[in-house]
Amino acid sequence: MDNCCLNDLFRKEVINIDTGNRYGFVCDVEVNVCTGRISAIILYGKNKFWGFGVREDDKRIPWEDIVVIGDETILVKMDRCTNIKPPKGRRGGMDNFFR
Repeated sequence: MDNCCLNDLFRKEVINIDTGNRYGFVCDVEVNVCTGRISAIILYGKNKFWGFGVREDDKRIPWEDIVVIGDETILVKMDRCTNIKPPKGRRGGMDNFFR
């Protein structure tokens, strides 16, 4: 696979190549606006407490840690994966319910 649209990237599941753990699907990307290249993929954290405004930290995986992008999965090494706090307004499925 030489080229991939962002929509196709968002449909792929991310799996750790070392442990086989599934981390979920790509939810966002980080783009270097100077070079126009993707610098990292972002996976949103899982909802806690039935989605009532609380979510685990998001995972940021640098582009260099991606080993293979397949038809349905992305295999990664989690050497430099960092947890980042979700931005306000995207904390959980019921976040807007309490406003």
